[in-house]
Amino acid sequence: MSERRRRPVKAYRNLTFLNSKQARALRILAEYLEPRSRFEQHKVDDTIVFMGSARLQPREAAEQALAKAEAGGGDLVAARMALTMSAYYEAARDLAFRLTQWSKQLDSKERRFVVCTGGGPGIMEAANRGAAEARGVNVGLTISIPVEEFDNPYVTRELAFHFHYFFMRKFWFAYLAKAVIVFPGGFGTLDELFELLTLVQTRKMRKPLPIVLFGTEYWRQVIDFDALVRHGTINARDVELVHRTDSVDDAYNWIVLQLTEHALGQPGPML
Repeated sequence: MSERRRRPVKAYRNLTFLNSKQARALRILAEYLEPRSRFEQHKVDDTIVFMGSARLQPREAAEQALAKAEAGGGDLVAARMALTMSAYYEAARDLAFRLTQWSKQLDSKERRFVVCTGGGPGIMEAANRGAAEARGVNVGLTISIPVEEFDNPYVTRELAFHFHYFFMRKFWFAYLAKAVIVFPGGFGTLDELFELLTLVQTRKMRKPLPIVLFGTEYWRQVIDFDALVRHGTINARDVELVHRTDSVDDAYNWIVLQLTEHALGQPGPML
């Protein structure tokens, strides 16, 4: 009996090739085209991006951890700080809830100013949670890194994305964003903040992009913008690229004002 003739594999079904160095351009293009198709399918015009630490806890979890530490089961200083920082989790949750309620009233067909995060825990979970509690769709742009698995059940399933390339994930943050709210965070948060500030400062990003730094004392300690001015490495007016606040009411009112004046009449992604 003659052996069955083996058919050659089509290029787009050849996993060895698709995962090779030679096909990197195709993988990068896929991380542009596949998200775009889903955003268009679900009529997501633009977003409000929430950034911040993945390590911050909800108040209830922080209170439980503090009680355990006080009973001798952990680091008391760290537990007290975690409870203090949990205020930012609750603020992000509240702010996302209110902004989602507001945005849902704007257009019955298109989805404007949808809450978008990095899809992880901490501040990201808080913002997705607030949006979900307001019964609004929300976006999660996760990244593949070798860390312990996490669960953020609040991201809208159809708008949960998983990226390999950091720069493609950053592209989707910037391209869809009409406002950005930055809560206390670490290296990743600082990286994303300074990239956006650079785009705005150099006018490579032509659209208005209101940026809120939430948590004035944290940001005062972590970034000394005034020192940059004194040393002549930025202009004094560059400090005004961010709006600083500790108030959910103030952040909400300022963002809604900026979006109403500068973005409401220009739906859709843009740089």
